[in-house]
Amino acid sequence: MVALHEKSEAHQRTKLFVTDRPVVTPVVSVYPAASIAALDGKSSLLCVASNMVPPLVQFSWTRQREGGPLETLSSAHGEQLELRGEGRTSAIMVVDRHASYTYNYSCHVRHEGGAVEAPAEQEVSAAHAQTPLAAWARSQRQVKLLWLLYTLLIVKSLVYCGGLALIHILRNRERPAAAHQTTEFPAAASTSH
Repeated sequence: MVALHEKSEAHQRTKLFVTDRPVVTPVVSVYPAASIAALDGKSSLLCVASNMVPPLVQFSWTRQREGGPLETLSSAHGEQLELRGEGRTSAIMVVDRHASYTYNYSCHVRHEGGAVEAPAEQEVSAAHAQTPLAAWARSQRQVKLLWLLYTLLIVKSLVYCGGLALIHILRNRERPAAAHQTTEFPAAASTSH
C-alpha cells in the first residue's frame, strides 16, 4: 500500500494506491526549451517522469544564472501544466525570458521511491533587448517606408485623376465636332408630277 500526499495552492488531497507491486522510482527526461515567437517572450520547459509505481509524482523547478544563487521557482515565476497519461506524467513550465540573464533550469521529481533530478539542465537565453539606437533606426526605417507608401499613393491618385481629365477633354473635343456637323438629307424628289 502506497500513499502520496499532493498539495497545490488551490487544494490538498491524498490519493491511496493499493498494489502488490514494489515501488519503482521514475525515469526523468527533459527536452530542449522551446522559445517560439508566438509565446510572446516566453519559453516552455518540458520534463517527463515515466515508468514509476505508484504513478503519482510532484514536479518542482529550480533555476540558476551564472554566478548566481540557486532559486526554487514558484507560481510567480511561471505557469505549470501537468499532463497525466498511461505510465507517464509530463510537466510543462512556461517562464518569462529574462531581459538580461541566461538561466539554467532543472526539473525535480518527488515520488514515493525518492526524489529524482533530471539528468540535464535546460538553458533559457536572455531575451534580445533592442538598444535605443537600434529602436530609433527601426522607427526611422518605418517612417521612410510610410513616406514612400504615401508618396506612391499620391502619385497614383494624380495619374488616375489626370487620366480621367484627359479622357473628359478628348470626349468634349469630339462632341462639338459631331454637334456642328449637319446631317443633310437628300433633297426630296422633285414634287413635279
